Amino acid sequence: MLTTEAMPISVVMPALEMAQETGKVVSWLKKEGDHVIKGEPLLEVETDKAVMEIEASEEGILVGISAQPGTEVPVGKTIAWIVQPGEALPTQPEPITTGRHVTGDAASKTRVTDAATPATPKALRISPKARRLAKEKGLDLTKLQGSGPGGEILAADIMATTAGSPAPIATHEPVSTVAKLMGKRVTEAWTTVPHFFIVREIDAGALNSTRERLAPAIEHSHKTNLTVTDLLVAIVARTLARHPEINASWIDGRVQYNPEINVSVAMAVDAGVVAPVILKADRLSLGEIATFRRDLSERARAGKLRPVDITGGTFTISNLGMFDVDEFTAIITPPQIAVLAVGRIGDRVVAINSQPVVRATMTMTLSCDHRVLDGVTAALFMRDLVNGISAGNPV
Repeated sequence: MLTTEAMPISVVMPALEMAQETGKVVSWLKKEGDHVIKGEPLLEVETDKAVMEIEASEEGILVGISAQPGTEVPVGKTIAWIVQPGEALPTQPEPITTGRHVTGDAASKTRVTDAATPATPKALRISPKARRLAKEKGLDLTKLQGSGPGGEILAADIMATTAGSPAPIATHEPVSTVAKLMGKRVTEAWTTVPHFFIVREIDAGALNSTRERLAPAIEHSHKTNLTVTDLLVAIVARTLARHPEINASWIDGRVQYNPEINVSVAMAVDAGVVAPVILKADRLSLGEIATFRRDLSERARAGKLRPVDITGGTFTISNLGMFDVDEFTAIITPPQIAVLAVGRIGDRVVAINSQPVVRATMTMTLSCDHRVLDGVTAALFMRDLVNGISAGNPV
């Protein structure tokens, strides 16, 4: 009878997005010698878009960790192994200290026994920036109380803990990979994409009324709150279905019309801004959109977005209304060709039938790629979008 002998499983730096050449190890969620279960988070990796958790592909014992936190590693490079008790490592690699490929000596082989397997510690819920600040300030994370969802430790918790400590004379906070590459991409987008803008101030009274009317039912059925952003995602998605020329991409000098409407929602996180995607938003109910948005928001703040969460967007909404911003313009994220910037809803004096009245209004700015769109096309989309918002009907 033939038997299949178990083989060590290599843990490699994954390619989490297109054109990715390297990834940076943020932290190991398991330590050398820990027993891990298939699907259990092993480590956090930082790319140019977000910090993501990498899961174990098999059950076994984690050994041979060769890339420490802060190390930038080429995609495909082995950074650890998962073995079975008594199983030998293929090699004992040298630690990875730079982004270049490091070849380990096939010298001593390590064997793992059941006795060497300690109890699995419970991973702390902490944002990447908070982890970095805590390390810089020499804080014991196990003694900190987090204020985020599920007790997650946020950067604000670290700053509050050290508020009474004297500040150093001069400090330079290191810029994360996410922030650096985000800055690079924004610069490229602004300097290579010919932007033009369409601005509309609209009556948001019906939008407010709709949220107040539907919020109790959404909270009851989906156990989540209903936000203005959820309503905007629903209305924008349904408007894009009638304007496929806006739901397009500019790729290699050609226009590509996207078969799906995937709305990216810009969100602020410790490392900068990410834009996780609500897939097939035009086919989702309002409750499903609210649930989707809440889940993405919680995982974005916790630095636990997955590659699928940030890819495939065809149109972006950036809402700064909750920060009391009246209006602003946003930069397009290629290969998308448009982004909608949304300001706060506020009471303003407007003229109705030649008489001054107070109305709840909101200003929206559509940024467009002039290589693909013209003013009339963009204006027609905004007209239908404004009509949908003014009617307050997201379904």
